[in-house]
Amino acid sequence: RVRRTPLDLQIKRGRIKITFCVHGVLSPLLSNIVLDEFDRELEHRGLRFVRYADDCNIYVRSQRAGERVMASVTRFITLKLKLKVNQTKSAVARPWERKFLGFSFTSHRKPRWRIAPQAVARFKERVRELTRRTRGVSIERMAKDLTRYLRGWLGYFGKCETPAVLRSLEEWIRRRLRFSRSGSSGGGGRCVMRSCANGVCAGSLPRKRRAAPTVRGGWRKARPSPSRCPIPTSTRSGFRD
Repeated sequence: RVRRTPLDLQIKRGRIKITFCVHGVLSPLLSNIVLDEFDRELEHRGLRFVRYADDCNIYVRSQRAGERVMASVTRFITLKLKLKVNQTKSAVARPWERKFLGFSFTSHRKPRWRIAPQAVARFKERVRELTRRTRGVSIERMAKDLTRYLRGWLGYFGKCETPAVLRSLEEWIRRRLRFSRSGSSGGGGRCVMRSCANGVCAGSLPRKRRAAPTVRGGWRKARPSPSRCPIPTSTRSGFRD
């Protein structure tokens, strides 16, 4: 599906110039056709670069070299290819300060692939949408939708070289599911009601159990504790794979 949105309309000497922004499956293909000359120019200069569609990262040795290459490449794209450079998304920075297709690098002496913080934030936002208790679906349906999303997400980001991030996300997802199954977020009021129904006076309960329900009470209760049964190793390794 291709969506064309007119962005610019200019009339010069009786000629109408219309600029379109193309989105959809044809965008990478059209970018490869238009920017083929750009790739050849970078190869001719001996620069190390990686490009997908209209996103491109060029790697140099120093800040000064990066600024020089940035200026020359911008002139080439503007004057030779007659294209516009998005200055808000273009910058000269360290590799671990930038992202490319959802990935970034660590700042170690031997860099490793890592998931960009922006991609982690989008992942958590999507998981919150799938696991919120106001969806009105059963926990089985919630887990099914979440599994489908995680399978695709792990197929893309699962090859990162920072497994600690995946382990922390796994723990966070399990806590989200426990939180979704716990019902209402408040717990103190229900505890007092159950105790009074069993003939126990509320005044004899510990103070922390007499506390009024709080907004984050359910989330605190969803935190794993050492007394709970540990997750089987096979299940944990399945997430990392």
